[in-house]
Amino acid sequence: MKGIITGGIVIFCSVMAGAQTNDTLMIRNIADEILKNSAAYENLRVLTKQIGPRLAGSAGMVKSESWGYELLKKTGADTVWMQECLVPYWVRGGKDEVIVQSGEIKKNLAVIALGNSTGSGAKGVTADIIEVASFDELEAKKDLVKGKIVFFNYHFKRSFVHTFRGYGDAVKYRGQGPSTASKYGAVGVMIRSISHGENNVPHTGSTRYDSNYAKIPAVAIGLQDADWLSAALKEKKMDATIKTYGYFKPDTTGHNIIAEWRGSTHPEEIITVGGHLDSWDNCEGAHDDGAGCVQTIEILRAFKAIGYKPKRTIRFVLFANEENGLRGGLKYAEAAKQKNEKHLFALESDAGGFTPRGFGFSASAEVLAKVKTWEPLLSLYGTAVYPGGGGADIGPLHRELGTPMAGLDPDSQRYFDYHHAANDVFEAVNRRELELGAVNMAALIYLVDQYGL
Repeated sequence: MKGIITGGIVIFCSVMAGAQTNDTLMIRNIADEILKNSAAYENLRVLTKQIGPRLAGSAGMVKSESWGYELLKKTGADTVWMQECLVPYWVRGGKDEVIVQSGEIKKNLAVIALGNSTGSGAKGVTADIIEVASFDELEAKKDLVKGKIVFFNYHFKRSFVHTFRGYGDAVKYRGQGPSTASKYGAVGVMIRSISHGENNVPHTGSTRYDSNYAKIPAVAIGLQDADWLSAALKEKKMDATIKTYGYFKPDTTGHNIIAEWRGSTHPEEIITVGGHLDSWDNCEGAHDDGAGCVQTIEILRAFKAIGYKPKRTIRFVLFANEENGLRGGLKYAEAAKQKNEKHLFALESDAGGFTPRGFGFSASAEVLAKVKTWEPLLSLYGTAVYPGGGGADIGPLHRELGTPMAGLDPDSQRYFDYHHAANDVFEAVNRRELELGAVNMAALIYLVDQYGL
């Protein structure tokens, strides 16, 4: 009996070793194809330089959707379609401006209006500035706020090694700051840009108004000017004039661009991989999220180039309207639920085209344990597997259908130098790092396709 069991273990181990060897060779083949022949970098050049900004509702959105549709067809998907969804259409409307002054001191600050914010109108809003470092300080000074412009000078915490934790900590001032200040009678808001960079480029991003309070104009200030203003306010009172022009047009039609490659043995099981196609209007959106889009398309190109035949159906999705509404991700999950589709796994790249470090998973302990067994294969290309992660666009799929999801986790140290800022351009992306991200994503998709979850 003992001999039979031992023999069984030897045979099992031999089979597993053979599978590992085959997987190693296949992933090496995928990596060679991408690192030698990738089209991702040139595709990103076209998306950023020929199309450029792609905010939901804009002409750039329409052009980028056509680009994605045609490129996915050319790359070899079985079917490609445009999934309609209504998207918000916010327009900046003009050049944002803030002038601060006191006596002979007069300075134009580097600013940009927050996305979805209301405009001040051509005359602008002029008032004294009151600086606060936090919501707690605002609460303590609430009796002094009426008729003032509130300057939220909350610093991005540099002590977080994983900078997305710093972002998560600070972003509430962008999202909730205007309405929180308006509650106490403020007429305008300025926030320190949600960044820890060393430049003076201001960072936009969406804000959300509470319908219980008046909508007031809101801008982000470049970090150097935020520091200058804070120092100046310690010396004397200053006023500011905010001029912004933002407004909403009626919702319009946008599209998720979906390419499907049917599986050979389990076509009913769907694997989704994607990024979001939209960007803010002030930048080319190279890291956020042109990188994720071209990495997604590169996986399809590389698989086709090496003659791979998927077992399961793989969908390559360029999501609409992640930045100021998430309408694309919501629509994708809604349609999947209505059709009673079986979504096995979803992967998103939306953290920039930097050196890949790992995959963060939101899944059961059993799924995570299985994926951890693949870590030796992935670690050869620089990534690990750990709990906690995903993506905004695939989050609705995870919540509505319980689909295990993961996000590519690149090195985050430079991401918030560029996030939602005018310097998020093609030149900020390193080709080698971008391609390594695609390699790791393709390797993970291959393993899920082969072995399921």
